Amino acid sequence: MPDSPSNVSDPKVLRALAHGVRSRILAELSAVGPMRAADLAVALEIPANQASFHLRTLAKYGLIVEAPEEARDGRDRVWKPALERGVNISLKEIEAAPGGDAVSAFLRKDVRQRAHEAVDSATGTNREEDTHISVSDIALRLTKDEAAKLSLELTDLADEWRERTKGRGTDRRTYALLQILQPHPGVHPEAD
Repeated sequence: MPDSPSNVSDPKVLRALAHGVRSRILAELSAVGPMRAADLAVALEIPANQASFHLRTLAKYGLIVEAPEEARDGRDRVWKPALERGVNISLKEIEAAPGGDAVSAFLRKDVRQRAHEAVDSATGTNREEDTHISVSDIALRLTKDEAAKLSLELTDLADEWRERTKGRGTDRRTYALLQILQPHPGVHPEAD
């Protein structure tokens, strides 16, 4: 099994993660495997110098590392995520730090915005022929421990698929899997 996600509460690291292009770079590296700045620029449709800038920022905060085993020569810089399974953001730890409430509020807003964009995209009418989109809304009766176990099993399954499909094949594209497991809003367990 790949390494466990690392908890992140350093505001500087969180700021590096919060940038849209940098989070897409991390997603692409996670899905595809080690890549060069030029490859990322093509995949994200951004200038190569912009990809290089964001890669240097991610490396500065330890979120990515060089993959010299993938390099063609000593000048070739290839990058990979520092942790295969990514990072966990602990809002509780962030909020306990000085100024943490503001950082937490920003992160919550950012997550809401990205989730909203994902739902809009998934339910929109502008669909490409060569893509698959699915939205699931499933109700389950679980204990807290069962919910934690289900969440871990779903993450492990997604990790297995990521490892199985890594690569840059022309018939592949990077998909986003948004997972939210929480008690149904407005529904509380019956009182005994």
